[in-house]
Amino acid sequence: MPRSNRPPSYRLHRARNCAVVILHGQNHYLGPYGSPESHEKYARLIAEWHAGGNRDGQPVAATVFNETISVSELILAYWRFAKSHYQRAGKPTGTLVGIRVAVRPLHRLYGSTSAGDFGPKKLKAVRRHMVDLGLSRSVINSRIGRIKRMFKWAVAEELVAPSVHHGLQAVAGLTFGRTTARETEPVRPVPDLYVAAILPFVTPIVAAMVRLQRLTGMRSGELVIMRPCDIDISGDIWVYEPSDHKGRWRGHPKQIPLARIIQVAGNS
Repeated sequence: MPRSNRPPSYRLHRARNCAVVILHGQNHYLGPYGSPESHEKYARLIAEWHAGGNRDGQPVAATVFNETISVSELILAYWRFAKSHYQRAGKPTGTLVGIRVAVRPLHRLYGSTSAGDFGPKKLKAVRRHMVDLGLSRSVINSRIGRIKRMFKWAVAEELVAPSVHHGLQAVAGLTFGRTTARETEPVRPVPDLYVAAILPFVTPIVAAMVRLQRLTGMRSGELVIMRPCDIDISGDIWVYEPSDHKGRWRGHPKQIPLARIIQVAGNS
């Protein structure tokens, strides 16, 4: 284990004749050296130390748990967490972009406000500001949801009281026909006529990929990572199981039947 990743040692504090561990430059006295109670307290502190570290297990600066943390400070703390958490294959996901744009009006209106004082009426004011910016109802609901999740994370990290997040949950999403926020047209599939029109202008490989995606409905990211080893050809119907997909982090498998589709795509 790299030296920087090792947990601080259980040690004897000779001057006080007791066990001690040093975390974030501060002595934590554990009780009589060698006692079961001191080892239990040491194990608990080390577990909390690891929980407060980054993915490499290295310690971060001690969090100051008080009622003076501002909304801007909370946003910064959450952003540091999100950059390491929302990754796939070592690359940031689109969730980070969503978080960034969601917290902008929150920072602009209430950045200097104490996070513990941020309640439902203030969240509604942020939502009203989004409406005035011309954002659609669905986008506003999505961004308000991200703000709520940030405060939920803050509760888990003991940065704000649980009552703060509980209060924000009382703010319901904007509903159709009961808000001045604009509505958007539903996203519909591209007409087959448009798809067929571009096929003569792309390479044969890309054309095959376009046909396969149109017939299976799989995501573009799942299509471009397809490998022979990911396709089960043992049965009458071939099954493609992507090595990575949107729901993988939830533990959800994904299987896409291919055999008959490939035959159709090859003949079209």
